[in-house]
Amino acid sequence: MLDGFVSWPEHLAEEYRRTGYWLGRPLGDLLHESCARHADRVAVVCGERRMTYAELSRAANRMAYGLLELGVKPLDRVVVQLPNVPEFVVLLFALLRAGAIPVLALPGHRRAEITSVHAHAGAVAYAIKDEFGGFDYRGLARELPSPGHVLVSGEAQEFIALDTLEGGERELPEADPGDPALFLLSGGTTGLPKLIPRTHDDYGYCMRATAAAMRAGSDLVYLAVNPAAHNAALGCPGVLGSLLLGGKAVLTSSVRSDEVFPLVEREGVTVTTIVPAVLRLWADAGPHGHDLSRLTLQVGSAPLDPALARRARKALGCGLTRWFGLSEGLLTHTRLDDPEEVIDNTEGQPLAEADEILVVAPSGEPVPDGEAGELLVRGPYTIRGYYRAPEHNARSFAPGGYFRTGDLVRRRLDGNLVVVGRVKDVINRAGEKISPDEVERCLLTHPAVRDAAVLGVTDNALGERTYAFLVLGDDVRPPAVKAHLRERGLATYKIPDRIVPVAELPRTPMGKIDKKALRDGVTTRRAS
Repeated sequence: MLDGFVSWPEHLAEEYRRTGYWLGRPLGDLLHESCARHADRVAVVCGERRMTYAELSRAANRMAYGLLELGVKPLDRVVVQLPNVPEFVVLLFALLRAGAIPVLALPGHRRAEITSVHAHAGAVAYAIKDEFGGFDYRGLARELPSPGHVLVSGEAQEFIALDTLEGGERELPEADPGDPALFLLSGGTTGLPKLIPRTHDDYGYCMRATAAAMRAGSDLVYLAVNPAAHNAALGCPGVLGSLLLGGKAVLTSSVRSDEVFPLVEREGVTVTTIVPAVLRLWADAGPHGHDLSRLTLQVGSAPLDPALARRARKALGCGLTRWFGLSEGLLTHTRLDDPEEVIDNTEGQPLAEADEILVVAPSGEPVPDGEAGELLVRGPYTIRGYYRAPEHNARSFAPGGYFRTGDLVRRRLDGNLVVVGRVKDVINRAGEKISPDEVERCLLTHPAVRDAAVLGVTDNALGERTYAFLVLGDDVRPPAVKAHLRERGLATYKIPDRIVPVAELPRTPMGKIDKKALRDGVTTRRAS
């Protein structure tokens, strides 16, 4: 057992295995068996590079032997910061085979995040691309106090080249399926990421269940548009899920429709995961004459305007499902056969029958259906604690092991959930409480509003004023946007005090709008 890891109570673990949620098998073994079953099929595509399952298995085994020869032991942590390239898949598979634990950082993380994550994980190695997106990750490795082994995809310089990492064949360690298979990073915008332990058992279930929700088997062709180290693109069902099923994982780092749509048609992509801002770009562009009819979009991570959902389905000619999820576990989604009204206006229902959901008032008492409250959850793929974070766990988990998501939701009478905001993300304007999420949804109904972020800014007279940062098109002016909100019947006190046009909104490495950066920018401008 890994010190600092909070496992499920034994009686629950036994129940999840008895009822088939958990298989009791390490992910490395399951991947190895999938490679044997589908040896001649294409497993990974990236640009002109294609790798069969047999080639993937051989490369991962060689690298696993090399990791063990380097001194990496079972349950050792290795920070992996690679973009969407085949080496990411090979290294992840190799670490799972060697019994080590990948800590999955995103390409956009920099010194502050990587230093913190590496130290907190107690990592023995750091895996990077040489350069990506104009950034040299080898320079970042040199800034770490104690990086351990630095493994580089590309020109390694003084470090270890990933493609040279191999060792003599040996018996590989057997992982405990109840131990962490990997660490995801939390996506908060107000502090450094926390380490989220996902076990072989729980993450395996997540991949199987999300694939079943998308009615996917070995025919799954998953396109990773988001970073593959992100939960959605990794295991919902994502790159890793497609490999467990014998499908095909297609990797790209572009969201440009003129680059993505030819790839979708050429490779027969059936599923990809995107955020609403990308959906808007694609809907505006249209399919460029490409056939997207096999494709189903998983859309999540931010509020989705119902009008955009309808327009995108019509413009692109593909399927669309809504997903709300946490790297910590819980996923809700609209079903493929749900009515359009449900898909357009809700985040659907929980993935698993065993997901236990509570919607509670600040007092902790459940609220009636239709009323907003904080979402609490426990279940077979929702963590029981962050890694080595007892004080944070005391705040984040309620009695009985329920995880406090921090999300405000309403549960409709039909059981579908509607996310209405964050518990702490409420603007107090002269005593009136305003949900930024509600205002953002209204703003996004204006055809010229491409993206929106609403936040409260400290004000001596009102306590807080409401600022709306908007990416605008078609030469629209702020007064027209305010008029649009009035026409939609938004309460006067909810209409933003100030609209700030911006070329683009800053985002965290997780792809979420970085409201802290926006707020800091306002503070800096005021001070100057």
